[in-house]
Amino acid sequence: MIFVTVGTNEAAFDRLIVALDRIPPGEEVFAQCGSSAHRPARATCVDFLPFEELTDLVRRARIVVTHAGAGSTMVALANGKQPIVVPRLRRYGEAVDDHQLHFARRLAESGLVTMAEDPDNLVDALRTVEPTASGTSIVADERLVQELRRMIADALGPTPHGGSESEQVG
Repeated sequence: MIFVTVGTNEAAFDRLIVALDRIPPGEEVFAQCGSSAHRPARATCVDFLPFEELTDLVRRARIVVTHAGAGSTMVALANGKQPIVVPRLRRYGEAVDDHQLHFARRLAESGLVTMAEDPDNLVDALRTVEPTASGTSIVADERLVQELRRMIADALGPTPHGGSESEQVG
């Protein structure tokens, strides 16, 4: 199964949801579509899911596709999945700024995610990503921990005490 989530943002993410119609038939697709008006023809769709159900679907999925929200991406990574992330973009009214684009690029550069910056590239990304088995156990990934520490330190900047936040994070 391919599990797709757009998160809980009230803005629609139709670019991603419409791209699901281009996934070749033959594999089950379950999509949490949020406020998007479009519903892909060959997908089981829901607007929103309780956290426990979302986590269960992530665990059972062969491939996870998510907006590049920190929470959804972390749930996938924490459950042994290397997700395909598709960032919401400001220019389409999907987010207030392009923080998801920056986040996705950083994680992709670290090898933690596969990024499809444009949903038109989703089918190609699905062909290149290594699927993970259902029920993969939760494994701490030190690369993720270190990358998150760097990102937090960069966002917080120098401390008033003269040291950097990275000395205080973690």
